[in-house]
Amino acid sequence: MNNIKVGIVTVSDRSSRGEREDLSGIEIKKWCAKMDFTVSSEKIIPDELEVIKKTLIELSDMNLNLIVTTGGTGFAPRDVTPEATKSIIEKEVPGFAEVMRMRSLQITPHAMLSRAVSGIRKNSLIINLPGSPKGVRENLEFIEKAIPHGLKLLMDEVTDCAEETKSNHGED
Repeated sequence: MNNIKVGIVTVSDRSSRGEREDLSGIEIKKWCAKMDFTVSSEKIIPDELEVIKKTLIELSDMNLNLIVTTGGTGFAPRDVTPEATKSIIEKEVPGFAEVMRMRSLQITPHAMLSRAVSGIRKNSLIINLPGSPKGVRENLEFIEKAIPHGLKLLMDEVTDCAEETKSNHGED
């Protein structure tokens, strides 16, 4: 799938002020290159509910297929990315966050502190990731096999899920 347009949103007060390099956004960009997805937008914004909501709406209105956020999913008082995401999505897609937490728990007990969510607004799949480069790398690896099929479904490019599943598993 090489016609996938992606928006990357780094939610970080320090990075938005230029006090810290956005290493997590760089990891998402590397992953997009590996997946042969096109990064159409990169934004670094503060941990502000209204700014996050406005940014997610703006990117989904640009008809991006995938919007990946990094940061703001923990317990800190300013961590509001999940609340912003929930307030603008039309459909929840809990499987991505469930798998990320489940697989991350095999690496660290802190995974259960993640409040990340995923959902759909218009034709965009929005996925919240942790704010660390290591967390971004690991979590994208956990979910990357399901993303292309999910995006095809969202783009109405799948006519038979059973046939699609067979071809992905090498069955006849």
